[in-house]
Amino acid sequence: MFAIIGGSGYVGTAFQKLMSRDQQPFYVVSRENVDYFDKNALAAKLREVGATFVINAAGFTGRPNVDACELRKPECLAGNALLPGVIREVCEDLKLPWGHVSSGCIYTGTTSDGAGFTELDAPNFSFRQNNCSYYSGCKALGEEMLVGAEQCYVWRLRIPFDEHDSPRNYITKMMRYDRLLQATNSLSQLDEFVASCVACWTKRVDFGIYNLTNPGHVTTSDVVEMIGKFGLCKKQFSFFETEAEFMQLAASTPRSNCVLDSSKAIAAGLPLSPIGEALERAMKNWIPAASVS
Repeated sequence: MFAIIGGSGYVGTAFQKLMSRDQQPFYVVSRENVDYFDKNALAAKLREVGATFVINAAGFTGRPNVDACELRKPECLAGNALLPGVIREVCEDLKLPWGHVSSGCIYTGTTSDGAGFTELDAPNFSFRQNNCSYYSGCKALGEEMLVGAEQCYVWRLRIPFDEHDSPRNYITKMMRYDRLLQATNSLSQLDEFVASCVACWTKRVDFGIYNLTNPGHVTTSDVVEMIGKFGLCKKQFSFFETEAEFMQLAASTPRSNCVLDSSKAIAAGLPLSPIGEALERAMKNWIPAASVS
């Protein structure tokens, strides 16, 4: 029995969809049925439902974007830094294997030789290393809480997308912004991300950290070109001249733009297709929000 903490959110819903399709038994642990910050209450609920593997998809991302985390720091700290430690303690007490949905936004840029960051590279967009966003800093702290954790996977998600028009979908965001920042990033196709997470356990992949991004990377211009190619919108996109201009005009908190190396995940046989293929497939099969029943 999979227990999905935070199963009603954007990523949690994708886990539900996958498990329903594959007829995998699961239970959604939500704030409505248990205070999962309470160790005793969470442990009791996991025993009650007969959980055999726990997925932590809970967290605080801010709406409409990470700028909101700067205004709601207590919730951001609790959801992204403290909660992983609570779940770790409960799962280790109950001897339960589990996985934590983390984020690739704890990095910025590339390594010194221009390559993507691997699981062995220390975060460079965190409270300890850089002028980061509060969200990124808290996500990095969340990973620190899991150093040495028993029977634990840490799954790094990076800018999720799929074929469904949604405010949380990277492709949708690109189409709705008036001006875009030219940047290079790794991305995660959402369905492949959750399938890779589940496969870690069903295939008994070694516990540890995994960068679950689609192999390769893209620029903002690459994505814009694809949007035009598949006719998703007719907007004439414009770009900020520099990142400094973006920061000044958008009045934004610092942003993470980075490349991650997913070689470890690919070597483990996790189902991640090349980023170009994944993006083209999503846009070819695009479902506008008005068409979603």
